[in-house]
Amino acid sequence: MKLLINKSLVFCSVAVLFLSSACTSSHIKEYEPTYWPYPPDTPRYVYEGALRNSEDIVAFTSGARFKTAITGAVPRGAIAFQKPYDIASRGGRIVVTDTIAHVASIWDLAGKRVYSFGKRGKGVINKPGGVGMDSRQWIYLADVGDHVVRVYDPLGMFIRQIGGPEDYSRPVDVAANASGDRIYVVDGGGIDTTQHQVIVYDAEGNKIKTIGARGSAPGEFNLPIQAAVAPDGTLYVLDAGNFRVQVFDPEGNYLREWGKVGRNFGDFARPRGIAVDESGNVYVTDSAFRNFQIFNSSGDLLMAIGGPDYEDLPGQYSLPAGIAVDERNNVYVVDQMLGKVEIIRKLSPEEAQRLGKKSGH
Repeated sequence: MKLLINKSLVFCSVAVLFLSSACTSSHIKEYEPTYWPYPPDTPRYVYEGALRNSEDIVAFTSGARFKTAITGAVPRGAIAFQKPYDIASRGGRIVVTDTIAHVASIWDLAGKRVYSFGKRGKGVINKPGGVGMDSRQWIYLADVGDHVVRVYDPLGMFIRQIGGPEDYSRPVDVAANASGDRIYVVDGGGIDTTQHQVIVYDAEGNKIKTIGARGSAPGEFNLPIQAAVAPDGTLYVLDAGNFRVQVFDPEGNYLREWGKVGRNFGDFARPRGIAVDESGNVYVTDSAFRNFQIFNSSGDLLMAIGGPDYEDLPGQYSLPAGIAVDERNNVYVVDQMLGKVEIIRKLSPEEAQRLGKKSGH
């Protein structure tokens, strides 16, 4: 398959953008359909839209939408991204953490509502980091500020706390398997500690084992930053300081790895986020390349989306960070600098075939 990391072939006019913002129930910018990879390859993914603030899915008054279109101001009462960091999605719900706003928010696409959580009681969030979800839509959030992991139900109601300052040096991310009976906390450590590790817990938050320590050997980590769990329970850890992805079985036993520092396709320069789809393909964002790369479970590069441009267009990123893939293979990409979450949908085989024939691929 042809690898493409180029400027997006997108055509839009100022008039179209203005009218779509001022005259519809959403100010999501509208573009001509954008597919990846580009011709002559058969398309596999299509751009669906971007979320920037709650006006994108909540019906505000037309006056508020008009004001947004003219001034860019966020309507009163709207929730807007300041510096979104990580993302998780299941069942039509998206959870996004924001490191500047110090909040986490739930974007209920089906219910057309957006709200923040973790504001009271034991569930209060200090500085949110990585976030994960299981098949029940339970939310697992790493609080970097309080050195704990908190668990919430699908509505954002606090359930329990996992670990504490005595357990983590710097908990940066958390991932759970589908059933929630294996929870993996990424302890990113720092320059003054050897606690560069992944800690495994059961459903009740009881510690099962610790994976790794600081180093570069198989099963060791240097500034691990994120983790993701495949449908079969396989654990993928983004070992950022070693510029690689490490793979473990559900019990935390080392299986394999791939990746190296470099500037070529399949290399890593500043990897930031990792996700796994229903087929076991692995998605990794890179803020230096300003893209995300898609690998199969063995680490073979399939394709990449993104590129070196800073334009705020579909598939263009300034500072990509977290990434998630839901059970329907919708891809959600966080851009911290542009303050957006892009939604990119994987085409069904039938759609890809039809579009390929239509374009003469």
